[in-house]
Amino acid sequence: MRKSTSTLALLLAGCATIATVCAVAVGVAFAQEMQPPINADEVKWGPAPPNIPAGAQIAVLAGDPSSDGPYVVRLKMPANYNVPAHYHPKDETVTVISGDFHVGMGDKLDMQKGLVLNAGGFGAVPAGMRHYGWTDGGTVVQIHGNGPFAITYVNPADDPSKGMTKASD
Repeated sequence: MRKSTSTLALLLAGCATIATVCAVAVGVAFAQEMQPPINADEVKWGPAPPNIPAGAQIAVLAGDPSSDGPYVVRLKMPANYNVPAHYHPKDETVTVISGDFHVGMGDKLDMQKGLVLNAGGFGAVPAGMRHYGWTDGGTVVQIHGNGPFAITYVNPADDPSKGMTKASD
């Protein structure tokens, strides 16, 4: 009986050691994949892609919006900026970081409708929902989604990337 107890104790101690080593290895792997945290003043801004109306800047905080998988981006919009009615093939969530962001649902940007989200405001937009937005002053929003990011304008003439194609013809 004593031998069985000793063997069981050694076996359990060995399993605990292996489990600890595995947990540490997995923790290290996760730590190596984690992007370092940053403060707002460290965000690196660049021009928004051509399918976003001119004048905005974008910062990719996590992931890759052009690839499969989760991403987080920030969009910095100047005063009097408009995002015409559009939709996405996947769900997205939006949080206002600074400023005020006006949002509305429908097939056409209508500044008489919608509501204003103040800093800290949040919206969840399901795939396919037609929506639009605008600013009165400078505004930063944070967008979370699963890539690849895509945007389809309700009125194809509102797609700024189409205008660029026409201009280059």
